[in-house]
This record gives sequence, structure tokens and C-alpha cells, in this order.
Amino acid sequence: MIVKNGRIINGTGNPWFKGDIAIENGKIVKIGKVSTSNSRRKIDAEKLIVAPGFIDIHSHSDIVWLERPTADEKVLQGVTTELIGQCGFSVAPIKEECKEEYKQLVMGVLGNTGVEWNWNTLAEYLAVFEIQGVAVNIASSVGHGVIRFCTMGMENRPPTTIEMEEMKQSVAKCFDDGAFSFSTGLIYPPLTFASTEEIIELCKVANSYDGFLSIHMRNESDKVIESIHEVVKIGKETGIPIEISHFKAAGKQNWGKVTQTLKLVEDARAIDIDITVDQYPYTAGSTTLTAILPPWVHVGGKEKLIQRLKDQETREQIKKEIKEGNDWDNYAKASGWDGILITSVKTDQNKDLEGKTLSEIAEMKGTNDPAETAFNLLIEEDAAVSMVLFFMDEDDVKTVMKHQVQMVGTDSIIIGKYHPRAIASYPRILRQYVRENAVLTLPEAIRKMTSLPAQKIGLQDRGLILPGLAADITIFDATEINDTATYNNPLQFPKGIKFVIVNGELVVEEGKHTGALSGKVLRKTDYL
Repeated sequence: MIVKNGRIINGTGNPWFKGDIAIENGKIVKIGKVSTSNSRRKIDAEKLIVAPGFIDIHSHSDIVWLERPTADEKVLQGVTTELIGQCGFSVAPIKEECKEEYKQLVMGVLGNTGVEWNWNTLAEYLAVFEIQGVAVNIASSVGHGVIRFCTMGMENRPPTTIEMEEMKQSVAKCFDDGAFSFSTGLIYPPLTFASTEEIIELCKVANSYDGFLSIHMRNESDKVIESIHEVVKIGKETGIPIEISHFKAAGKQNWGKVTQTLKLVEDARAIDIDITVDQYPYTAGSTTLTAILPPWVHVGGKEKLIQRLKDQETREQIKKEIKEGNDWDNYAKASGWDGILITSVKTDQNKDLEGKTLSEIAEMKGTNDPAETAFNLLIEEDAAVSMVLFFMDEDDVKTVMKHQVQMVGTDSIIIGKYHPRAIASYPRILRQYVRENAVLTLPEAIRKMTSLPAQKIGLQDRGLILPGLAADITIFDATEINDTATYNNPLQFPKGIKFVIVNGELVVEEGKHTGALSGKVLRKTDYL
């Protein structure tokens, strides 16, 4: 295959140059002027941008691509590689006796599909992708959540010495199986019960395997400064490289704090702590609705949580803490009830609520109490409800985006009427923040989508257009590229992505999916 006459932006941050690219056996073999006489296929990229395939460093596609391996939401926006298992929510390693309860725990992030979890180890899980095929390259983290859950359940206490050793061995085994990073999500039970010291001990194991830490910090709102200090402490005591997930300052009272948190990142880097951040280009986040509840409500697992929500006295205590509390990451306080949009439910009886705010639903139900409405919905849906939260500032988004250590990740949760970031993050940046508002130059935006995440993950054969590297390539029209997905109508594919090549095979041709499943499972062990 030969890509002719394109404006090549190679991922380094350098300006485009005119040239051809020859592809053979899944790799780039030549860049420059290339004859088409021996090619089986020629792509005319005249006036189009030819870039490395976009690398999504923060994705929650762990289960959905086992059900829909064409990965339309990603490849049709130019993504060719994903790092899954984020926020502590990997689906391996998992003990047989933990599966059903853990599925319930993560349903609001990973979805409720008919996929049979016929694996226990990370190696067995990754092999499923290899057997069935997938359109994007898959790299995996090992999640703190699944390991702690299978070792200690939903208990709010430190691990015993024996439990700590078991968790360390589980982390080590996953890196032997090919994991790239250790991920944690410290707002989510049972991880919110983990001390800094517990994370440090597990990060020491990950660091010994040349892995890095992907961290959803303990607090992204009122205590975001303190949370950065915790991250820096982990880096200082372990030496592990760190990626701070979906970097933000949530809640109007915290807008502007990103200048302080970015300064703390810079200060940490100045003393040799390798911290970088990822970000999606929106002012709204998304997660499971159970995240609005104080941590103690989750102790003992989902059944205990629902029992507590059924008790009116306990409800009143929860409402009081949501209204007043700031010693935990209080999402309802940060966004307000009219800033919480329900995006997915488990049952058909409440499907009409998808795409409506809790305030709107409360009015529909006649309760006029959004908190009570949220509690009722969690009971009715067996706690499997997803939401979008409007709680960030546009100027903060721009400030973080412009910083040298920022890279792009979708944080995609592909369930129900999902957040548009899952389907449109990369085109949105190229349209709104490059072409229209000039927050970034086009070469700099491409660097943040390609070579920087490749460098962080450790993908030495991807993220750049160079001879000898994997032929993961995204070709788009910079004058036409556009994100069409909205919060109320997210299931719309972007425009302007013309061709996407994954390992030398066309997965997207003239904006349409070819059906090709040419993605590979990537393992850290293959890069050592």
C-alpha cells in the first residue's frame, strides 16, 4: 500500500511536509517519493493530513469490544491503539468466586453485556481478543480495584501482611502477562479505602517491571491540591512514572486551581519525578451514579449499599453529607443536581430517563427532590446507572490542554446514551481547539495524540511516522474535520476522518468502516 501526496505530520511536533508513505507487511518501509508501480493499493492523500494513528491512553473499552470488535466509536475518530483497564477497573486478574459480584460493581463503567467472562488471568483475557480479533490495538493496565476486591472484598481497612503479599504477587503476575501500567481510582470503593502506603507498596512492584502508575486521584474538587501532593509522594517514594488521569478541577469553587496543580506537576518534574497528565476536551465528566454517595455507603458491597438506600434515616444522613461534605470527592455538590445527566440504566422500565438530568427526573416523578430520585433510581436499577456531570470550566480545559505534559485520552464509557467524548474527542480538538480557536497548533495537537502517549506507555514502535515502525496511520481533512456528537444526541460519528490504517490494513476507507479486525494485542513484555 502507498499513501501518496499527503501532508505528513509525523508526531514529533514538527510542521507538515509533503511526501509518500510505503507500507509493507504491516510496517512503514519508506517515506519520500515512492513509485506506485508495485503497489496493490494507492491512497491519494492530496491536501489531507497524514498522521500517526491516535493513541487513547485512558479507555474503558475492556468489555464492549469483546461484544463489538469493530470498535466503531474509536477507529472512526482516528484511534488505532487503546490503553484499557483504567481507574482500577481492569477485568483481570479475577478469581472465579469474585466474578458475579465484581461484574455488578463495575457495571456502571464497563456496561452490562452478554459477554461471558471465561478468563481468570490477564494472559487469558488478552488471548480472547487475539482469538476473536479486534479493530484497534489493545494494551492493558492491571487494576488495583479488581485485585483488592478479590483479596479483601469491600472492606474499609488496611490489608493484613498476608493480603498485601497476595496483592503484590497478583500485580507481578499481570506484568509477567504483559501489563503496561498499574491503575487505581481512589474515589471508587474499595479503592477509596486504600491508604497512600498501600498504593506505594504496589507501585514498587509495578516500577520493578518498568511499568507506570495511571491514577484517578483521591479528589478532583475541593481537595485537588492535597491529592496532587499524595501523587507526588507516591512518585518520590517509589520512583515510578505517573500519569494523572482526566486532569481537572471540578466544582465552580475550584475553577482556576489548575494553574496551581500544574505548577505542582512542574515542581515534581524538576526534582526528577516523571508526572504527565491526560485530558478529554469537554467541561463535563462521566462515571457511575454510585459515585455521588459517601464512601461509607459502599462498605460491604452492592447489597449493603442498596439496603442503606432503602432506609429513610440513612437517606437523610447521606443527603446531609452530600449537602455539607467536602472530605470526599463530592460529585453532586460539585455539579449540582441539574448538572447530573443520566446516560444509562440497566432495565427497560427507566430507559426514557436516559438523557435527562436528575432535576428533570425529579420533576417528572413528582418528588421534586433530586437526591431521593437518585436513591430510588439506584435501587430500581440495582445500582447500575451511569451519568454525565457538568462541573468544569472551559478556561481550565484550555489551560491544561496547552501544557507541555498534557496528552489526550477519551475516558470513554460506552454504555447507553454515553458522553460524546467516547466518539468525538480527537475530532473535537482538531476542530474547536486547533482550527477555530488556535489553542494548539496542528503539529502540537498531533504530538499530544500520538508520540507523547506512545512514549508514556512505552510503545516504541508506534506514535510516529518513521521507517520500520508499525503502520498505524490516520488520514483526515483538517478543513473539514468535525465532531457531531452532542450530550443529548451522542451517537453520531465525526466527519473528516477519511482513512485509518491499523497494522497496514485499511480499517476506515472514505469515512466508512471496512470491517477489518487488524488490531493486535500489545504486551509490555514484547518491548523489554
